[in-house]
Amino acid sequence: MKNIVTMGWLAEKLGEPDLVIVDCRFILGQSEAGRIAYEVDHIPIAVYAHLEQDLSGPVREHGGRHPLPDMGPFSQWLGQLGIDKNTTVVAYDDQGGAMASRFWWMLHFLGHERVHILETGFSQWKAAGYPVSTEILQPIAKHFTPSVRTGMLISVHDVRKKLGQPGVVLLDSREEPRYLGLQEPIDPVAGHIPGAINSFWKESLNGNGLWKDTEEQKARFAHLDKEDEIIVYCGSGVTACPNVMALQEAGFQNVKLYLGSWSDWVSYEENPVATGEE
Repeated sequence: MKNIVTMGWLAEKLGEPDLVIVDCRFILGQSEAGRIAYEVDHIPIAVYAHLEQDLSGPVREHGGRHPLPDMGPFSQWLGQLGIDKNTTVVAYDDQGGAMASRFWWMLHFLGHERVHILETGFSQWKAAGYPVSTEILQPIAKHFTPSVRTGMLISVHDVRKKLGQPGVVLLDSREEPRYLGLQEPIDPVAGHIPGAINSFWKESLNGNGLWKDTEEQKARFAHLDKEDEIIVYCGSGVTACPNVMALQEAGFQNVKLYLGSWSDWVSYEENPVATGEE
């Protein structure tokens, strides 16, 4: 798998130049829990990325709960982490890869290909006996030059236009009860975008919490046509990212992220809402 690296691979690379490891641990509703966990211990040389302070911008009336930050300052921040075009980046979290996938997606959005996700979370890394550290290093700053790929995104206005169009598939990455509209613990309206099908993002993982391999991802999305445009969304543009990566691993090329996702969709009263099975 081109986007996933094993624990053994990363352990062998520790200390090599042009490697940056990014700890993305974060718990929704406990915004500092990830940073606190990082300060207790982390993979050696790792730097920390906070979902809401580093990987998201200010929340407004529209745009969802985790909009993108301004890409200018964000690119400068990546440089401060020691990332440039020659850097290999490995991201991890302890939330099934959801937060690490957001970071992975953002680097791809800025044109950086050399970014990977650790096959599992920090807890399993530590339990397996791999090294951890309490030292918080100050990276040597580099210059990161972004090359924005706007084609990886789709706006709410374009999603509206594409509803019901042949050759377009909406993929809802949330848990099935939220998709069905049976419960909605976070956003003000329950349900899904009309026409969307459900594919819970955690189905990207196997029973041991490791990312499924390429063949398993292909089997998971065998009901989809690779010629179609796949629009992926979730609640706020975070847990859709594991599905975007899994689709890429399965060989899908025409995949777009609806970044604002459900939290953006329901911020427009005129947007239609569906419940139940499609």
